[in-house]
Amino acid sequence: MNLSSSLSASSASSHPLAPYGWDVGWEAEFTPYAEQGLLPGRVVRVDRGQCDVVTAGGTLRADTAFVTPHDPLRVVCTGDWVAVEPGGNPRYVRACLPRRTAFVRSTSSKRSEGQILAANVDHAVVAVSLALELDLGRVERFLALAWESGAQPVVVLTKADLVPDPATLAHLVEDVEATAPGVPVLTVSALAGDGLDVLVALVGSGTSVLLGQSGAGKSTLANTLLGEDVMDVRAARDVDGKGRHTTTTRNLLPLPGGGVLIDTPGLRGVGLFDAEAGVGQVFSEIEELAEGCRFADCAHESEPGCAVRLAVDGGDLPVRRLESYRKLVRENQWIVAKTDARLRAEIRKDWKKKGAEGKAAMEAKRGRWG
Repeated sequence: MNLSSSLSASSASSHPLAPYGWDVGWEAEFTPYAEQGLLPGRVVRVDRGQCDVVTAGGTLRADTAFVTPHDPLRVVCTGDWVAVEPGGNPRYVRACLPRRTAFVRSTSSKRSEGQILAANVDHAVVAVSLALELDLGRVERFLALAWESGAQPVVVLTKADLVPDPATLAHLVEDVEATAPGVPVLTVSALAGDGLDVLVALVGSGTSVLLGQSGAGKSTLANTLLGEDVMDVRAARDVDGKGRHTTTTRNLLPLPGGGVLIDTPGLRGVGLFDAEAGVGQVFSEIEELAEGCRFADCAHESEPGCAVRLAVDGGDLPVRRLESYRKLVRENQWIVAKTDARLRAEIRKDWKKKGAEGKAAMEAKRGRWG
């Protein structure tokens, strides 16, 4: 590192926004806006076309009208670094700095639109409650979106105090680890304080976003990490573990031990949005097996020479895992195809072809049995 780089790094580390993630890279990105007299800041909350932005001089309220494009993925969101006017009433955000990562899901609308949940995230913490039976398929969905975002996923099994038997807890962890290759899996009890030291160390640098369903214990976990009751906590229903949304907006909060946390509302719907790479990462063992298939476009159904089906038949790959993989691949293809008529037609044609091949294979088997 040369002298100028060293001085720049020192300047960034001592900047009032350093606790919020300001570094040399952001400083360089902001240079043209600094020359215009604008202030750097990080968005800590967004609602109704306005946002709270933390700046070197404190938190201020700003309007996002000047940077609200037609593309819903480019609207200002929690975690963005922005250029803000130094004064004015109302005060405006004038620009967003390019995002390093972005956590996006599909909307519930029939149109193919994405909804950005958080920006510039380093760790995606997926909270899963042990108060209910594990839904491994939902865990895989969250992980696909997390990998696609560019962040490092972490699965945190909350309410571990509800599973007092160590052997049972170990089996649950093993099930999730098999579902989440390459992802740390932690067990914590926010109420008892168990297992939190590892999580605190992990989120102590960079930006972490806390994700999960309502009732997963996110608000309790957030309060524990923050060291104070910042987030409202409500009891989950015993019948299904669900609760009302205690967090209604996405809030970015500095952690006492370093790093910042973005808490999000409970997500009932976790739709994929152009997450092909993320799905491939979640099911990396299937993707590796697929390299040994006879056909490059093998659907792992009835094709001869399918290495994936061979692994299932041999007991090396759980059939649930393959079915989940197929489901997410098809869902993602359909979401992408909504904006591409040619691709949509090709997918339909391919599905019909594979369906006919499967039907022919079954009829052939019946003929042999007869």
